[in-house]
Amino acid sequence: MELTDNVEMDKLLEDFGDEAEAGAGAELRPEPAPARPRRDMSQMMRKIPVTVTLEVGAARVSLQDLMELGQDSVLELDTIAGEPLVIKVNGTPIGRAEVVVAGENYGLKVVELTDLDLGTLAP
Repeated sequence: MELTDNVEMDKLLEDFGDEAEAGAGAELRPEPAPARPRRDMSQMMRKIPVTVTLEVGAARVSLQDLMELGQDSVLELDTIAGEPLVIKVNGTPIGRAEVVVAGENYGLKVVELTDLDLGTLAP
């Protein structure tokens, strides 16, 4: 055998070894799991109960002033009378509304709504 024959033989053996390794690796690799069907999360999210509140306003007072509150005390809030109130879902503001009477209960009449992002409303 000549030197060129040895080089060609080495090349063939190298190519054969690469193919054998690729084949062996393929046998050892686990097959990918079948894809699960996608669930429509928006339909599931629509069934989750949330708490809707109507925030009248807030007041920042000292503990001394709070301790002095009693029956017939008046505490001024930061909301102007007659302005729409803040609608909150699980504590997140989503719009503004007015108070109405609905049968024997109070209700709210929506004045404006922001775009609802379901991710921010999760409890």
